[in-house]
Amino acid sequence: MARSFRWVAAVVATTTAATLIVQPAWAASTYSAPLRTAVSRLVVASEVHTGYNRALFPHWIDADHNRCNTRNEVLIAEATTKPKVSSTCALSGGRWYSYYDNRYWTRTSDLDIDHVVPLAEAWESGARQWTTSRRQAYANDLGDSRTLAAVTDNVNQSKGDRDPAAWMPPYAGARCRYLGDWVAVKIRWRLTVDRAEKAALTSWANKCANTTIRVTYAF
Repeated sequence: MARSFRWVAAVVATTTAATLIVQPAWAASTYSAPLRTAVSRLVVASEVHTGYNRALFPHWIDADHNRCNTRNEVLIAEATTKPKVSSTCALSGGRWYSYYDNRYWTRTSDLDIDHVVPLAEAWESGARQWTTSRRQAYANDLGDSRTLAAVTDNVNQSKGDRDPAAWMPPYAGARCRYLGDWVAVKIRWRLTVDRAEKAALTSWANKCANTTIRVTYAF
């Protein structure tokens, strides 16, 4: 089944929502910088967990009404061996690579779709000020392949809601990629970082030479 590459799911930002988001000094439609520069410019703010509920981020929607919800859209896009897709979007015969732990899987039940920057982390970093429609757009973001990742289920569960100050992928070879993905998502959605998170990102960025972050903002 053909699909648009990472079709943007319900991602129309309202003027009201945009005015509530922290606007970095480098705001523009796109952003490009070396990783260390990108990290240095992330806005530091205290995180606020009060009021978080996963239900405030409606997820796994079928935005383009092709019977494939966001989870299956990611699985189709990331498959190393493309699966057969039934008329109801049941997937079979595919193969997937989980970059967090350097493992391959052939059963979709072995995979979670991870929000690289977890929903709770997004809430704490600015999404609490968004409208529900914008949180839905974030939770189903197919406009940038770094926002969502198909990974081994128990590895994703071990990560939970932790940021890079407390968790990095168990596979050492994945860590610079993960760092770049995390920073790209934070910039794309104009999310802040806390002090411990920024310190960890800075430390890791110094180990990940020759990496450039290129991002199209989500609004």
